[in-house]
Amino acid sequence: MIVIIKNSTPADEITRISQELRDTWGVTVEKSIGKHKIILGLVGETATIDPLQIQNSSSWIEQVLRVERPFKRVSREFRHGEASEVVVPTPNGTVYIGEQHPVVLVAGPCSVENEEMIVETAKRVKAAGAKFLRGGAYKPRSSPYAFQGHGESALDLLAAAREATGLGIITELMDAADLPALSRVADVIQIGARNMQNFSLLKKVGAQDKPVLLKRGMSATIDEWLMAAEYLLAAGNSNVILCERGIRTFDSKYVRNTLDLSVIPVLRNLTHLPIMIDPSHGTGKSEYVAPMAIAALAAGADSLMIEVHPNPAKALSDGPQSLTPERFDRVVQEMSVLGKVIGRWSISEKATLVTSGQSVGSRV
Repeated sequence: MIVIIKNSTPADEITRISQELRDTWGVTVEKSIGKHKIILGLVGETATIDPLQIQNSSSWIEQVLRVERPFKRVSREFRHGEASEVVVPTPNGTVYIGEQHPVVLVAGPCSVENEEMIVETAKRVKAAGAKFLRGGAYKPRSSPYAFQGHGESALDLLAAAREATGLGIITELMDAADLPALSRVADVIQIGARNMQNFSLLKKVGAQDKPVLLKRGMSATIDEWLMAAEYLLAAGNSNVILCERGIRTFDSKYVRNTLDLSVIPVLRNLTHLPIMIDPSHGTGKSEYVAPMAIAALAAGADSLMIEVHPNPAKALSDGPQSLTPERFDRVVQEMSVLGKVIGRWSISEKATLVTSGQSVGSRV
């Protein structure tokens, strides 16, 4: 249930109304200040509450509405139709992720392999326009014999890349025991597809204040995905980004997964949370990454996560879906054409031209 407060309401009156709602109905009250409205979200046993009784309790209350969806805090209704944004402080400045902001690029290798490789990749993706470096220290793999990541030592290498470039760091958490070490390095904590419904892990990550990137499970419905996000918000963390990374369907002959781009308009209708698309995992093949990244941009994605490796043929994990830095430069240039048309592009054209080996003056 949401209570819409009139814009002219004094702050002390909002506090009084919130306290009265808690005391009278035994609910949790969460205040959300949007561009046009002040919303009080009521969470708890609200089925027996009469909206008219709340409506008539104060002249400062504009409207009382029920949230019908099972995911309450995640629901777009909970913010009365307004989108939220995730704010991430990084060494290079604060990054805003959300539908009212320019598209944010996240790039880097699947796994952190060594310092030279991760620092050099970080420098290249930053020069091309990325705001975040992605790289796995802990890697969930289907085979127990496949490379599992270097663990905590890889976090030190990510810290070195952060120091060298100022990029924000996104890396995956698999075990709550690693949360303290990972939090010292990560600016955004990733929960991978295989842990999307690890509810005990979600509760622990939701109880800390670093932003969380929640990837969709490979066989998860949209409702299951949003309910997983609800765990994070219910635990206290509202800085959540949803990441579509492809789902399993009946045809896996040509692509690794089926990238569900229809989820972008669906999520826009259902939730206020920002949306990221991962075309690298979504297709599993580097030659398909560019067209799907452009399609995701056209569909309204707020952020893109693209795997980049200096030598994909020798990558310890997910080489076939990784772009070389040179190819990433070109993909960014290709995306910039559409990005500027839709008004969601702020990446320097000069930077991408220089990193791709062209001089700015050489353009006709």
